[in-house]
Amino acid sequence: MKPSLLITRPLPAPVIDAARAVCDVTVAQNNDPWPVAATGRALAQYDAILATLGDTFSAPAFAAQPANKCRLLANFGVGYNHIDVVAAAGHGIAVTNTPGVLTDATADMAITLMLMTARRAGEGERMLRAGKWPGWHPTQMLGMHVTGKTLGVIGMGRIGQAVARRAHFGFGMDVVFFNRSKVLDCGIPGARQLVSMAEVMAQSDVVSVNVPGAPENHHLISADVLAAAKPGTIIVNTARGDVIDEAALISALKSGALAGAGLDVYEHEPHVPDDLIAMENVVLLPHMGTNALEVRTKMGLIAVENIKAFFEGRELPNRV
Repeated sequence: MKPSLLITRPLPAPVIDAARAVCDVTVAQNNDPWPVAATGRALAQYDAILATLGDTFSAPAFAAQPANKCRLLANFGVGYNHIDVVAAAGHGIAVTNTPGVLTDATADMAITLMLMTARRAGEGERMLRAGKWPGWHPTQMLGMHVTGKTLGVIGMGRIGQAVARRAHFGFGMDVVFFNRSKVLDCGIPGARQLVSMAEVMAQSDVVSVNVPGAPENHHLISADVLAAAKPGTIIVNTARGDVIDEAALISALKSGALAGAGLDVYEHEPHVPDDLIAMENVVLLPHMGTNALEVRTKMGLIAVENIKAFFEGRELPNRV
């Protein structure tokens, strides 16, 4: 008899097919997030769960049932801040994720946001669509020319390095970065590791946030860090929304301490504060960092491989 598997959102067909070769699969029929009450019930019902961002597996979910049937949470994505990994381990449940495959797609989105924000592309498109474009003139909507500027990277892992390569080799940008551990060779000529996030903010024209979503990174980019930005700096976030203190970000944008922001993620998704929506110097995207069919399919297949390894008694390829 195959183990039972819940897939909490509809996924590309090849992923579902691969999962059905391993498990007796139940697939949710809509994209509604799973609240604690629902995830608690699911933990008691299925041997494994392929979970996604927005499905809340917090300590109360694990404690909701006297006995949890589930022994594996295979997360669809790299970030797993929606899963209390410590609580899961306390209930004998392993957690995996899907690193690597989404590196390039996320880095591409960071560069997209950098260019859109620096060159005021979103603002320009809104003006044109509203029928307010008066025609070309020499001082219209002047933005930042990113070529030759300095990129600051906070979190120099796979994605941070991919962003830095694109910025340096594509736009001739100098690179400075902050990383908790020492990075011996990031592959970027002249890149410098600085001792603090504040120092990165102070030296950068564009700052890209690329740390994983995890409890220790909640509000990592605080009001004090944002206050260290030099005039004219823009910030880009393709990591997790709660990595940046959203209220502090709004305050910094309103005061002019930051010149702009490009955001693909938000602290309380899908809610986006009205203050951000009202700002013309902010580019807002609906968490599109990995929105490519081939990327999403590969992510799902990695999650399925973790599930297969678990039920075959093999070492988990991507345990967190």
